[in-house]
Amino acid sequence: MNNSSVSVVNTDAFEPVTTQVWRNGRHMVRCVKAIQETWDVKTYCFMAEQPVMFFFKPGQFVTLELEIQGEQIFRSYTISSSPSVPYSFSITVKRVPGGLVSNWLHDNMAEGMDLAVHGPVGQFNSIDFPASKVLLLSGGVGITPVMSMARWGFDTNADVDMVFVHSARTPRDVIYQRELENMSARISNFHLHLICERLESGQGWYGYRGFLDQAKLEMIAPDFKEREVFCCGPTPYMKAVKKLLESLGFDMNRYHEESFGATPVADEEQAIQDAEIAAEVAEALDASDMYQVSFSKTGKSVQIAPGETVHAAAAKLGLHIPKACGMGICGTCKAKRLEGEVEMSHNGGITDEDVAEGYILTCCSVPQGNVVVEY
Repeated sequence: MNNSSVSVVNTDAFEPVTTQVWRNGRHMVRCVKAIQETWDVKTYCFMAEQPVMFFFKPGQFVTLELEIQGEQIFRSYTISSSPSVPYSFSITVKRVPGGLVSNWLHDNMAEGMDLAVHGPVGQFNSIDFPASKVLLLSGGVGITPVMSMARWGFDTNADVDMVFVHSARTPRDVIYQRELENMSARISNFHLHLICERLESGQGWYGYRGFLDQAKLEMIAPDFKEREVFCCGPTPYMKAVKKLLESLGFDMNRYHEESFGATPVADEEQAIQDAEIAAEVAEALDASDMYQVSFSKTGKSVQIAPGETVHAAAAKLGLHIPKACGMGICGTCKAKRLEGEVEMSHNGGITDEDVAEGYILTCCSVPQGNVVVEY
């Protein structure tokens, strides 16, 4: 007699989970873990107080809002984790000699600390440029966006042939080495190649030495011309990679690189000169040639000359709209346009959905007439 029984699943027993989904904007998060990756690199993991699904495109970044030495500071960091682990996200930070934010994070950021983040944003990602074969190139801490891409491909069992090439100064500077080796050992479509510039006394090394060059590239990925290339690293590294690929006849329409680096520091003298020039231009213009920018929440308005940005208009009124990059990359200065038209020249810091809802990045939005902004 067969005593086996079949259990019937009661679908009524499943309760729907109401969870917020992350979207570009300002969010409060808490540091839940700090991981020492290498001697000078740490990963910080963040979660929201209430469950939030942190969906983003692998390769995108967030902007941290911090208070350091009594001053509000914004700094952008690529998300190093994968959206396949959706209830948290991570950034990986290298300590930089003299680096204001990186050193502060290493010395102060700990489990339990709360902070605000803006994002996610960024045009450098693997979702918008799908391919069956990819070449992921990185140098130093520039590994973070391509690591997010690799983790995404690994976790989702994507049918993508991935060649991962990372360059580091020495073996002790290789970030995520154990995880990368584990990924390479477990799936056949992930091919890992590590390059170290030099060896220190007593270090053993089985990988490539020196720099990525034509010989190494052709050994590592002889079919590189058939691949979508994603590259991130220090500016000299990216310039060298780009020059190498161009010299070898690679189709640069299939080359993508991270487009933001350290947040620019405002040059006070240049700012003064810009203000003086703007004032001279305004004096030379007839009042009818000026545009009025109004801020609805504060009830303030100002006349500006054609070509000036909404952010500049706010500054004239003493209104502080947070800004990190000044180039339409970080998305920090987003505000809603209520009336009028602007010409916005951004670099991926705002989504099409936000634009459709009337949002603008004030740092790179130039009024084309009278404008009303919700601020």
